[in-house]
Amino acid sequence: AEFGEHFWGFWMLGGMSGGGMGFLFDPRHRAAAKVRLQAIMDGTKARMEESVPFAMQPVVYDFAINERGTRAELHGLAGGPRQRTDGAGALLPADYYRLTVPDTLRQEPWLLTPAQRAELEVFGAASGGDPALVDVLPSLIQRMMPQKQEADSQDSLSEMLAANAFDREQHEQVRGDLRSGRIGLAQNRLPSRSLIEDVAPDEIVDATAELPERLGAIGAAALRAGEAAVVTLAGGAGSRWSQGAGVVKALNPFARLGGSHRSFIEIHLAKSRRSGRLCGMPLPHIVTTSYLTHGAMAEALGDSDECGYGGPLLLSPGRSIGLRMVPMVRDLRFAWEETPRQVLDVQAEKVQESLRGALINWARTEGEGSDYIDNLPDQCIHPVGHWYEVPNLLRNGVLRGLLAERPQLQYLMMHNIDTVGAHVDPGLLGLHIRSGAAMTAEVIHRRLEDRGGGLARIEGMVRLVEGLALPREEIEFHLTYYNTNTFWIHIDNLLETLGLARADLGDGQVVAEALGRMAARMPTYVTLKEVKKLWGRGQEDIFPVTQFEKLW
Repeated sequence: AEFGEHFWGFWMLGGMSGGGMGFLFDPRHRAAAKVRLQAIMDGTKARMEESVPFAMQPVVYDFAINERGTRAELHGLAGGPRQRTDGAGALLPADYYRLTVPDTLRQEPWLLTPAQRAELEVFGAASGGDPALVDVLPSLIQRMMPQKQEADSQDSLSEMLAANAFDREQHEQVRGDLRSGRIGLAQNRLPSRSLIEDVAPDEIVDATAELPERLGAIGAAALRAGEAAVVTLAGGAGSRWSQGAGVVKALNPFARLGGSHRSFIEIHLAKSRRSGRLCGMPLPHIVTTSYLTHGAMAEALGDSDECGYGGPLLLSPGRSIGLRMVPMVRDLRFAWEETPRQVLDVQAEKVQESLRGALINWARTEGEGSDYIDNLPDQCIHPVGHWYEVPNLLRNGVLRGLLAERPQLQYLMMHNIDTVGAHVDPGLLGLHIRSGAAMTAEVIHRRLEDRGGGLARIEGMVRLVEGLALPREEIEFHLTYYNTNTFWIHIDNLLETLGLARADLGDGQVVAEALGRMAARMPTYVTLKEVKKLWGRGQEDIFPVTQFEKLW
């Protein structure tokens, strides 16, 4: 629009293969167009980089047609009237060896191919006398040795832990349980002898059929009285949603609706806005965040005028964080030997065994169960599970402030950010109110692709069970119902379960002690995650680390 008729068109030059895009301008306006196009792309990335994965900083570059096509030339040392093109003269540029030799030297000698060995021999013979290669050997040492952790990174880690209310006492308890074998990958599972059955039809309420009108009336009355609020869990990064990129899932524009791309948070706020409009009372909407998402969420909602919500919209910043630990050798062996995996060919299996032996030696050298701090801060910390999201409401004062503003508030509907079907249904709210329970859980019929928690009867007791707690994977496929992580919560009943009352919410010490007692009773699931460690210039290795989760 800015260049009008001087913008001539657009080429797509290969897409994901790296060709990029071509913009055609009147040559007289080309210089100005390059500057403007760079500004447009930089602004777009800055606006959207928290919600959409970007592989690199956008660039505007010149390119020319290669009239000769792909070609190769033989180079060698001067040898009189003819050029030598073999032996010591067949060398590549110094940068090639800086990039490739460190990886080659890290391999076991017997794994090197004849071509790699020959290349190293030629490089070694020439590096002492060739001026172009004199500086390569010192740089190889820099690339192969790990970078020392800077002091400011350690300070940054300490600040991040303090800012997110790192619980050192709980951390030491988890470490003690891990080292003693009370928790671990094997302990995540229920005993193999456990009786795990599907629930019977009379043990659930089927809400897929029309609920009685009286339940809808009860729920509608509670909504008109301002007794309900929504809690949306948006503290995690959407790495699985965006193929590995750590974007803020809540802000990902995943669907085109009404002519615009809409994010998860826009859709949930629209549904809450509609519910408030139908009942004549604006519905409070709380969005839980974490160190991964809070800044981006606050900025996005501020820039968009809170998506035009109009009702009470609150962010609940995280008040819990975990510090990763060096794994226990028994957990590494369990993951490698007990978890199903693809069997590789003989040579690849030898490489795999060598790598695993090195990682076991690393874990023993560093100290099994010790704090993992030899990396960048964001590689050392981890979220501690969504059980902490409601306790965060109590610790950060958000629930206390909302109750002061709306003393009549009684019920919360809590759901995941990507559960797009969740909304405040008056019938389901009425069903929860009539039950008198502290919590009501929604489940759905399991589909083949649904992996994870479900509803089961375990030793005669109906409970939600995590997929990683099942002794065998096939059990999961015999459970009819899948856990959506959508819950209806009675605030006062929940506080009573924690040993608290509304008046206690102003006393941080009392709240912390009550939550600590309940956290100690919650199952602790141990998982292994992979983190990247930078080595030298551009080199990296991947290490397994231990973290824990407590799940709602």
